[in-house]
Amino acid sequence: MDTVFALSSGSPPAGIAVVRITGPQAGAALTALAGVLPPPRRATRARLRDAGGDLLDHALVLWFPGPGTVTGEDLAELHLHGGRAVIVAVEQALGRLANLRRADAGEFTRRAFANGRIDLAEAEGLADLLSAETELQRRAALEAAGGALSREVEGWRERLVGLSAVLEATLDFGDEDEITLPAQFSKNIRQLEGDIASALAAPSAETLREGFRVALAGPPNAGKSTLFNALIESEAAIATPIPGTTRDVLERSVAIAGVPFTFVDMAGLRDESGDMVEAIGIGRAREEIGRADLVLWLGAEGEAPSGAWEIEPQADRPDRTGKTSPRHRVSAVTGEGLGALRRDLVAVARRAMPKPGQAALNARQRGWLDRAAAALGRATDEHDPLLLAEHLREARTAFDRLVGRSATEDVLDAVFGRFCIGK
Repeated sequence: MDTVFALSSGSPPAGIAVVRITGPQAGAALTALAGVLPPPRRATRARLRDAGGDLLDHALVLWFPGPGTVTGEDLAELHLHGGRAVIVAVEQALGRLANLRRADAGEFTRRAFANGRIDLAEAEGLADLLSAETELQRRAALEAAGGALSREVEGWRERLVGLSAVLEATLDFGDEDEITLPAQFSKNIRQLEGDIASALAAPSAETLREGFRVALAGPPNAGKSTLFNALIESEAAIATPIPGTTRDVLERSVAIAGVPFTFVDMAGLRDESGDMVEAIGIGRAREEIGRADLVLWLGAEGEAPSGAWEIEPQADRPDRTGKTSPRHRVSAVTGEGLGALRRDLVAVARRAMPKPGQAALNARQRGWLDRAAAALGRATDEHDPLLLAEHLREARTAFDRLVGRSATEDVLDAVFGRFCIGK
């Protein structure tokens, strides 16, 4: 296997830059630059020099012999001064060494997976942790990266293996004419299926990653863009008295009280428009209403989409058309009602997000758990022992696919492609 290197810290300039090297030639590369291989796991000061003997930097170097490293291979770290020229010079010196190359995106983590240091669900949690921008995202990603979902799946798999062992023993040693399984056998399958169903009821990782999606809907000039700007605290949308100003979908992601949101402003809804561009915008607006986790309806009372909140906007205007029982009355101009609306949004969004200690499932993970639950459901009503054994095997295969015991290259490419170079 190749030995690879990459900058693993943030973009320069910075106080410190960390260049990591992993693979069978990591020790030789460190020795070539530092002149000596330092004691394992001890930060050591060294003068780094290129092949011609020119000084590159005064650095701290660390040596981690495999397999007990984050990648499962020999690993070295160079802690450099964080200037661009220093980093470039060191990377050029490494690139000139035999059998070394720059790492691809996510290659360090992919090697950790290939060497059994983490499984696929933990890798996905680590990717989420690297992209986390809110407290809720950070906590959920830490749970996944720390193996919370993996441990749960492993517990289910152990129970399933136990059920399969009972079935195989019955087939091997039971009466050939009549197979009798223990009384608890079907009950244990149903319990396992129920536990998976509970996990499937957990919030979506996509909702957590992308934010609770809130669409502002209503007719032209209802005050959608003004309220949108107030909620995101930015003049992102053009707000004018001219009908049809907003023609396309505009979305912004923000955090409120540590909860991620994506607010969506869009064209005003009306039945007819003589403007082709506005008509396209109206069509997209209707699509966004279907995508949203919540719709704030600023139009006429009683015309809101199902499940939408009735909002009475422009509460500062005496000539406004009031609503008899809106969920909120707001004014983006004076700020009236905005605090209460934000608090209400946060409370609803929190219920759609994972609780502390609860794993959030992404679409890939949810798909394999769905398959496992379906296989167990078929097993519950199956009387043919051979078909029953096949259903249990299908469920076990789904668990293995979820954690990456058996995964195709395209799946691995999709997961590890989310990582930056150097991670």
